[in-house]
Amino acid sequence: MPRWLPRAVILVLALVACFQLGSWAFHQLIGLLVNILIAFFLALAIEPAVARMAAGGMRRGLATFLMFLAVFVVTAGFLALLGSLLAGQIVAMVEGFPGYLDAVIKAINSTFHTELSRLEIQESVLRSDWLRKYVQNSASGVLDVSATVLGGLFKLLTIGLFSFYFAADGPRLRRALCSVLPPAKQAEVLRAWEIAVAKTGGYLYSRGLMALISGVATYILLAVLGVPYAPALAVWVGLVSQFVPTIGTYLAGALPVLLAFTVDPWYALYVLGFVVIYQQFENYVLQPKLTSKTVDIHPAVAFGSVVAGTALLGAVGALIAIPAVATLQAFLGAYVKRYELTRDADSSTSRPRRRLRVPGLR
Repeated sequence: MPRWLPRAVILVLALVACFQLGSWAFHQLIGLLVNILIAFFLALAIEPAVARMAAGGMRRGLATFLMFLAVFVVTAGFLALLGSLLAGQIVAMVEGFPGYLDAVIKAINSTFHTELSRLEIQESVLRSDWLRKYVQNSASGVLDVSATVLGGLFKLLTIGLFSFYFAADGPRLRRALCSVLPPAKQAEVLRAWEIAVAKTGGYLYSRGLMALISGVATYILLAVLGVPYAPALAVWVGLVSQFVPTIGTYLAGALPVLLAFTVDPWYALYVLGFVVIYQQFENYVLQPKLTSKTVDIHPAVAFGSVVAGTALLGAVGALIAIPAVATLQAFLGAYVKRYELTRDADSSTSRPRRRLRVPGLR
């Protein structure tokens, strides 16, 4: 046996063990890493405002706290307004449900010549086995719902703490990071940080602008149809459709359709058609133009980055994909050397010129 063989076997086993340990630790910490990534992009989003307030003489920690307080107040006010809206509409729908059910039963009896009764339907539903099983499953699922809510609150707290520290201690964090790098690399790190702040702010600006356009268009439609709570519904559609990735459009459109149905079933169909048509307009016309201008990337690249981010990190990846790709593209663009086009390449890529024909000349 060669003398190096036992050492090689031990080294290979040690490497395999280290790889397995690292893979296990990474899978255990993937949730924390995703939360830190979200917190980092939130800190980049509020960085310009915090830096402007700190430049005016305010302490950076206090400026960050005021920014978080403003975001919390706006979010709490929106949720309170939405909660009162939902509570009132749910009560109205519950009170009017017997009337809706009677109208449906009357239409069925007149169409199919049946003799259905609301009381008989209610008794059959209350005595059914599926309702009993549903109640049992719901009772057993209360603990799961509670655990999910507590887990969500813990994630929000983790993201809030990390984003606060990233924003409040941004200069100290940059100094600590640059202190372990040579001078040439320090300039590159600071440049990448500034690009990330600019691109993240541009992305949020584009999302806010699309939310404003979507909210105004929705308010005009709901006001024309006479749907109640049109301003609150417009704010709901604008914010949820733009800042909740993947399913935000469906969540935003479901509530106006439901409330329009309480006024007139045809109004619900009109609102649903508007949501579908406007979504196509936003996906193929509005969003590519705004996103490509604010974050300076091609619409196809923006769409592909969202698809790739969703495949990698789900909803979080869809939300941060565009600013991340825009930052990477802008940073790498500084190191890509461009050359002047040759005459053949310029002529092959330019638009063909149209020949003018003059009558009487060949």
